[in-house]
Amino acid sequence: MLPEASGPTTPLSRSPYTVSLIAGGVAGTTVDLSLYPIDTLKTRLQSSAGFTSSGGFRGIYKGIGSAVVGSAPGAALFFVSYEKCKDLLRDARLSREAQPPGVGGSVLGGTPARTRSWIRSEPVDHMLAASVGEVAACAVRVPTEVIKQRAQASQHASSWAALMNVWQLRNTSRGWAGMWSEMYRGWGITVMREVPFTIIQFPLWEGMKEWRRKTAGRERISPFESGAFGSIAGAVAAGVTTPLDVLKTRMMLAKEKQRFFPLLKQIVRDSGPRAFFAGMTPRVLWISAGGAIFLGSYEWAYNELKGVR
Repeated sequence: MLPEASGPTTPLSRSPYTVSLIAGGVAGTTVDLSLYPIDTLKTRLQSSAGFTSSGGFRGIYKGIGSAVVGSAPGAALFFVSYEKCKDLLRDARLSREAQPPGVGGSVLGGTPARTRSWIRSEPVDHMLAASVGEVAACAVRVPTEVIKQRAQASQHASSWAALMNVWQLRNTSRGWAGMWSEMYRGWGITVMREVPFTIIQFPLWEGMKEWRRKTAGRERISPFESGAFGSIAGAVAAGVTTPLDVLKTRMMLAKEKQRFFPLLKQIVRDSGPRAFFAGMTPRVLWISAGGAIFLGSYEWAYNELKGVR
């Protein structure tokens, strides 16, 4: 049997968004630091320079400084945005459901009832809320990833050296605009990877949590249960989105800025379709373990702050 979460005690914070902010920061820092070596190996497997040339098994903690700085704010931004949007969407859905038939018009009014029922469902709320959360988190995650991956792939000796290399662009003909463009290189493909990933992972995670709450007859689930469900959901989402992860890594590591479709054609021409699944095994293992740690530690911190033991 899975361990149960026990009853409530005095909450440390009564604001749900403060709780999400702190719990998200704890979760992000915990998962990124504990699984950093696997992330490094995955990056090197996906690098166009090759695994050995990118460092092989040497210096697997290269670039960890940027992860330390970016993990907490990125995850905190995600969860605050996710929980807020989820609440707004749920309230709007329940308000519509409470209205008598034919009251309060809707852009969905002309669609079949079965379609409207699906669109106005809890899983769709989770998909939309998670998408908004990921876009918000990418404001921190993308520059963190750019600096981290360049250090991981041995293009620079450390995160600081990678950051200084980008920072110095402001003194070139590219100026400040060029510096920020380089810092956010791969923004588009990162969002393209993260949104599909999160609309798979979070509805699965929330669905399994809801099933467990109903079968156990309690409001919150335990951190262990949340971690187990997060591991399953993360593994499924990681496998499906590996090709997008390969494209994101190649784009961030390229010496010159590249466009999506030319890069796609180049990978197919030079390495064949199999290249899009490079690093899939460590990615699935890493995100499966990461899902357990990330969503387990989030649930633990959330329960502690809310006074659920």
